[in-house]
Amino acid sequence: MSISAAPTPPRIPEAVHRRRWAILGVLMLSLLIVVLDNSILNVAIKTISTPEPTGLGATQSELEWAINSYTLVFAGLLFTAGLLGDRLGRKKILLAGLVVFGLGSALAAQSGSPVELIAFRAVMGLGAAFVMPATLAVLMNVFEREEQPKAIGIWAGGVGLAIAIGPITGGVLLDHFWWGSVFLINVPIVIIAVALMVWLVPDSRDPKPGRIDLFGVLLSVVGLVLLVYGIIKGGQLADFTDAAVLGTIAAGLAVLAAFVLYEKRSDHPSIDITYFKNRVFSAAICAIALVFFALMGVTFFSVFYTQSVRGYTPLETGLLMLPLAVAQLIFAPRARLVVDRFGVRAVCTGGLLLVMATLAAFTIFDTDTPIWLLEVIFFLMGTGMAHIMTPTSVVIMQALPREKAGSASALSNTFRQVGGALGIAVLGSVLSTAYRSGVEDELTVLPEGVRHTAGESIEATIGVAEKLGPKGEPLVTAANDSFLHAMHVTALWGSGVALIGAAVVFLFLPGRPPKEQSPEGQSPETVGAAGR
Repeated sequence: MSISAAPTPPRIPEAVHRRRWAILGVLMLSLLIVVLDNSILNVAIKTISTPEPTGLGATQSELEWAINSYTLVFAGLLFTAGLLGDRLGRKKILLAGLVVFGLGSALAAQSGSPVELIAFRAVMGLGAAFVMPATLAVLMNVFEREEQPKAIGIWAGGVGLAIAIGPITGGVLLDHFWWGSVFLINVPIVIIAVALMVWLVPDSRDPKPGRIDLFGVLLSVVGLVLLVYGIIKGGQLADFTDAAVLGTIAAGLAVLAAFVLYEKRSDHPSIDITYFKNRVFSAAICAIALVFFALMGVTFFSVFYTQSVRGYTPLETGLLMLPLAVAQLIFAPRARLVVDRFGVRAVCTGGLLLVMATLAAFTIFDTDTPIWLLEVIFFLMGTGMAHIMTPTSVVIMQALPREKAGSASALSNTFRQVGGALGIAVLGSVLSTAYRSGVEDELTVLPEGVRHTAGESIEATIGVAEKLGPKGEPLVTAANDSFLHAMHVTALWGSGVALIGAAVVFLFLPGRPPKEQSPEGQSPETVGAAGR
């Protein structure tokens, strides 16, 4: 009589398995505050750009740095955060990150100048760097492999939820309180998240962690800061041929190249370059970076379109952006089902082509375009995003061993944030350059000393025009016309980037796997492609 082999026991402890969905809820709450902060800031940037006491009188370049100081610290330290989580324990890193993020939020709310806001946003980025990768790493260690795509889909849907809540919450706060309230709201959420984290979330770590690569981290941070600073400065000067701009950009690229070479030769790299030999992994990472490059840049200018050109309040702007988030919330958890049917290549390519089309559609918007068209565009954009984020996240996380979940999550989030930072920098600079070129002839009516500042952004021009009274009305009209032209140019740039992303995923992501293959017999590439 033969005895059948006993089934393989699950790798997740039973006590953890029973509360896995509650743990996912706590992870999503932690994720919520990180994403919520940026989406709130999107509707607050116009208020912050107005003069005191309403705002801080921040210029467009200062607004970009208020966003990018957070993003650059975040992206630059994600490598280290992932490694520390794998080494010291992801729960400990999550708790530390939440506390630092809450402290930075409280300080940012009390900022007395744009420079202080930029500095405290960097502190928030430090905390967020330790929160974001740890949430996905913990997720991979509390769900069995067959449930991971569903959990990652819900996790990605949480991003959509945060994008939905953020602008509306920001609008309500700005209608009733001062601009700093958009940061102070993070503090009670942090307190709740920390309490639930201590109670519910188990700790996990890599049994064979590597050493921390301090020099590599330093190179990555310096390289990114130099690169993005050069791009922002080029847009501020409306001259990318300026020697200082070119020198800064070249220095940033050189330092990043040195970072890659150092990591290849290091025996304890912060990023294992060999991961990128897997073309599926590389294509998924590239797709995430390119789509966030396009999306973050467009989100930046759409706020000025709705508030400065169309005259909507921050709350109304938040409500206008709701379809973008609702679409992600609806479709992200379900994207795995579409992948099961059509394969990851078809789904991601279709998603990127849809994002490309919606970005290009911004070229039809004028001062009196029916606003319902913007709602349709935002919904379709969110739909495309949902069918990119979930499949690529599954590919990335399942391409590496479970014990390296922190490193995989750090890589995914690093490229997402770097892509977003460069999107704001590059597309923001394209917007600034195109706007200044369009409005500079009309600025000749102003004293020479204020022309440069007045041409930095539509808010700066309108602020000067309002001081002129009736004489400034032609300047307001010129500002609106110039901004619309600049927005159209910028949208086409973003659309082109999304098209490049579509080409990458079509060429390098795998198609639908044969049905007869079992998940256990598939390679990481095929498992990631199948989304299960």
